[in-house]
Amino acid sequence: MLGFLFNQRECKELGYVLRKELDEMLFDLKDHRLDGDVKNAIESRYKVVFRMYARLASPKDLSRYARNRNYQ
Repeated sequence: MLGFLFNQRECKELGYVLRKELDEMLFDLKDHRLDGDVKNAIESRYKVVFRMYARLASPKDLSRYARNRNYQ
């Protein structure tokens, strides 16, 4: 496990970067042209980035990116 100390400005910047990454992955997951293996890889990465974002975001902000486990 690694630990980082961030000041408030750095936390905001990290939150911004994570939100943009989550937005991109959600966009890619909706693309019907991508094959299942690619979508599975994106889904796996989404879970990791979402957990990172959950450490910084308020519940209200986090709810925007929460996905249903049965999402197809």
